[in-house]
Amino acid sequence: MIGTKAQKYPELVRAVAADGHQLCDHSVDHDVTMDHKPVADQRQQILDGKAMIEKAVPGVPVTYYRAPGGAFTPDSRAIAAASGMRPLGWSVDPKDWSRPGLKAILSTVEGKLPQQPTVLFHDGGGDRSETVAALKEYLPWLTEQGYSFSFPARTTP
Repeated sequence: MIGTKAQKYPELVRAVAADGHQLCDHSVDHDVTMDHKPVADQRQQILDGKAMIEKAVPGVPVTYYRAPGGAFTPDSRAIAAASGMRPLGWSVDPKDWSRPGLKAILSTVEGKLPQQPTVLFHDGGGDRSETVAALKEYLPWLTEQGYSFSFPARTTP
């Protein structure tokens, strides 16, 4: 969750948490150039984003941090870990945010599955109808292939 969006839509954050989903900090405002910024700026983006999410759901832990655009640095990983969040990457990216079409999304996610995939989908940034349509087909397909759904393992840094 992007901090400013959590701040704007706290009821949605509460609904996500109430449904049993893990919360993930995606920075204050999705700055994809964070990896080129000073450590103090990275810290501010990560910790303030987490605080904005936590404010919407007091007492519910924010357990993961995903860098916008994958812009992780050793420092950003350490900042996230020190604040109790596991840095979260992905192994399959269908680039659904670019709206490549349903067939392209499904082809990517069905054709590039490693043994323990973490598949990236987006719920923000405009019209997500292709993403929703792909998930309606993809999730049952994964189940048919014998996959199950879980959270990435929490490990110590």
